[in-house]
Amino acid sequence: MSVSEFDLKCINTIRMLSVDGVQKAKSGHPGLPMGAAPMAYVLWTRFLKHNPADPTWANRDRFVLSAGHGSMLLYSLLYLTGYDLPLEQLQQFRQWGSLTPGHPEYGLTAGVETTTGPLGQGFANGVGMAIAEQILGATFNTAEQPVMDHYTYAIVSDGDLMEGVASEAASMAGHLKLGKLIYLYDDNAISIEGSTSIAFTEDVGKRFEAYGWHVLRVSDGTDLDAIEQAIQAARDETERPSLVIVKTIIGYGSPNKAGTAGVHGAPLGEDEVRLTKENLGWPLEPAFYVPDDALAHFRQAGEKGQAWQSEWQAVYDRWAAADPGRAAQWQSMMSGDLPDGWDADLPVFTDPVATRNASNTILNALAPHLPELIGGSADLEPSNKTYLKGYDYFQADARAGRNFHFGVREHAMGAVANGMAVHGGLLPYCATFLVFSDYMRGSIRLAAMSKIPTVFVFSHDSIGLGEDGPTHQPIEQIMSLRLIPNLDVFRPADANETAAAWRCAVSDRERPCVILLTRQKVPSLNASPALTEGVERGAYVLSEAAVGGAASGKPDVLLIATGSEVELALKAQVMLAEKGAAARVVSMPCWERFARQPQAYRDSVLPPDVSARVAVEAGIGIGWEKWTGSEGAIIAINRFGASAPYQELYKQFGLTPERITETALAVLGRA
Repeated sequence: MSVSEFDLKCINTIRMLSVDGVQKAKSGHPGLPMGAAPMAYVLWTRFLKHNPADPTWANRDRFVLSAGHGSMLLYSLLYLTGYDLPLEQLQQFRQWGSLTPGHPEYGLTAGVETTTGPLGQGFANGVGMAIAEQILGATFNTAEQPVMDHYTYAIVSDGDLMEGVASEAASMAGHLKLGKLIYLYDDNAISIEGSTSIAFTEDVGKRFEAYGWHVLRVSDGTDLDAIEQAIQAARDETERPSLVIVKTIIGYGSPNKAGTAGVHGAPLGEDEVRLTKENLGWPLEPAFYVPDDALAHFRQAGEKGQAWQSEWQAVYDRWAAADPGRAAQWQSMMSGDLPDGWDADLPVFTDPVATRNASNTILNALAPHLPELIGGSADLEPSNKTYLKGYDYFQADARAGRNFHFGVREHAMGAVANGMAVHGGLLPYCATFLVFSDYMRGSIRLAAMSKIPTVFVFSHDSIGLGEDGPTHQPIEQIMSLRLIPNLDVFRPADANETAAAWRCAVSDRERPCVILLTRQKVPSLNASPALTEGVERGAYVLSEAAVGGAASGKPDVLLIATGSEVELALKAQVMLAEKGAAARVVSMPCWERFARQPQAYRDSVLPPDVSARVAVEAGIGIGWEKWTGSEGAIIAINRFGASAPYQELYKQFGLTPERITETALAVLGRA
């Protein structure tokens, strides 16, 4: 094995930028960049097809640093290869307002493909990206013009491979034979607590072979030729995803800390930085030193990228000229712009129907107009009702399929769907029971943080699922999802509100959303533009009782409800009218959208001078005080459910029109 002096200079440039960035910040993880720099150098200078001048070029190779704690590795590469990330930003690592936060964030830093840091998430995101590449390729490519044809690479760590989400995603990738997915495993045998042998002694290679992966091994992480040969062999393997296990030394070059946990998550310290630079023959001053010839070498990525993209553009132009119809579809899908008439076939419902069933009808009305709409369920399609009729399932032999068998893999399902979303060109949705959203919380949170439009569909949204009992009955999940910033949580009252919720999900590409659906039938409300607008605004006046004070436009009491409890509020309204109390029923399918409305609109729905308010929801009540105020009342469920028919459960838990009526009268002082 031989490494040229110049290659070593380039590799040490990556290492020392990372070391200096962490040291200046007095915080960070220098060990991974120091050990993984050689494999990153080989990948980025000899294989990765990208264009720093256009980080969103559709056919670029994707690179994911799943081990996001080693973010200075990625930031160094982005700066060196010419992305819009000046050296000054590396000098502001982990500081307020910088483009170099502690872990990479999608949408903040040019060239960062996905938000990573929570271990295993990036691994699964990459699987989603590889799936998206295959779907779009099967949809648009011709033999002469492959307009979507790229690889997905990642650097993954011991920690990634310990996390369950990565195991689920690896199993899925092997089953789907994602041959253009190539992961480099930084096998440095060190975690925060010490040697990985204290908790992680499995044979990773054999595990991945059992998943159906192509496994290669590089015994020396500084052997550039061996790394290059392994990556090329991985590219030559078209039937299996590849894991290249590269044996590295964490903190390589540090005389006293290399190979120890001490270099994993803490700066080297000024003395050790000096010793490391001396050991590697690196100038002690200035910090953040970049040799001119090394920078020039890295910056060749710009010329190569422009050439690659120009070559692709010529292919694309020929393809588009030969098939302008599909070219228009490509542009629509890649831009996220909605085609004319996309919502023309949305149904109107009049009969009672479970909103999970209504959602399926709506999905199938949207699918022909929105080819980017792709999704499925965690082995619960017969219950979640996510199947798109007339379309194949995506499989190794059916790459154009639009339905997904995610398997019983909720952890990976959410993260894979996020990877499909950040890839571009697709609008993914994924589904399971609401109670199992707990398995997906990390993925939902990262989707919200990344502002990507993944749609999370959760059926069986309350005790209304009945006999399966408390293990399957969500209680705290609705409210816990509402706690996540930048996430719209829809709990539609009926089928027509469900259609309006899907309209919002499809048209808002700035954030993810959750759509919560009933197992049981609920009556259909009168479909109208007011209902659609009301859902879009998050809450609206569904029904006004013209008795008592309401005759003059002011209700006596506000009944605020979501989902299947709206029906109960409407029945209570009638009972209250018989007792001379005017109740306004407010349907509030999406708290978050309502909170974004102008104050004047919110006051028109919930008049500030009406303090008598009752909120009703089949879930935990903490949080409803935001809308009821201190003088209002909340009818909710603050304990786990029980196994019984849902009608009996609603009765036993006090979710009845009679209790709503009694509570409203008590709030009014008329009990």
